[in-house]
Amino acid sequence: MVNVIILAGQRKGVIDSLCLNADVSHKALVPINGIPMIDFVIKTLLKSNLNKPFGISGFYADHHKCLEQLPNETGPAGSALTALTKRNKFPSLLTTCDHPLLSTEMLKIFIEKSQQNGADFSMAFAEKSVIQNSYPGVKRTYWNFLDISVSGCNLFYIANPRGLAIFQYWKKVQHLRKNPIKLAKNISWFLLVKYLLGRLKLNEAFNHVSLKLNLSAKAVIIPIAEAAIDVDKPSDRDLVEKILKGPKYAS
Repeated sequence: MVNVIILAGQRKGVIDSLCLNADVSHKALVPINGIPMIDFVIKTLLKSNLNKPFGISGFYADHHKCLEQLPNETGPAGSALTALTKRNKFPSLLTTCDHPLLSTEMLKIFIEKSQQNGADFSMAFAEKSVIQNSYPGVKRTYWNFLDISVSGCNLFYIANPRGLAIFQYWKKVQHLRKNPIKLAKNISWFLLVKYLLGRLKLNEAFNHVSLKLNLSAKAVIIPIAEAAIDVDKPSDRDLVEKILKGPKYAS
């Protein structure tokens, strides 16, 4: 059985426009069609075959009986590392409170592929063409590789303690998360040059990370556009509310 940790903290010193607009204290409480955002995530996790209770970092466990309080730090990488280390239960699925479109299908695909690839750490992505075909106007941060352009899905699978090395490294470079070029440079100049020349493949990038951190890291592609749509700004919230009212999420 897979354990679960939900990251629900807020960046220190950052004023969240979503919280201000909704007049709530935490991003997890931002209403989506009148329901706290985190409740959509919890509902999906409860419908999946996952271990309970679900660990929660950066928010209050008494929000729901299925939650267990875990410590948090400033920044998602530090919070993830602290929560995973404190709990020390593997394999673990890590997700975030701002993913109200999370579905049981996404989780099933991601967990099965992560278990099949045998990696210490797996990270979910959705393909740019899939996202833009479904939502032409949506703005995401894309990583443009030779073989594929992708956007992250806020889903991580940590098979064993070796996978924690990813978060130790991420903690050092998390300020570069929206800048693929600077992040590639930090990993290796060779990686940066290949990325800039458009010659770097997705799996090759993960192979470089694996060698640098002495673990096995793999990318997992989820063929569902909504997997890459989280709620970071008011326009995201508007889009997600519209999607949730549509036939795909009617049930």
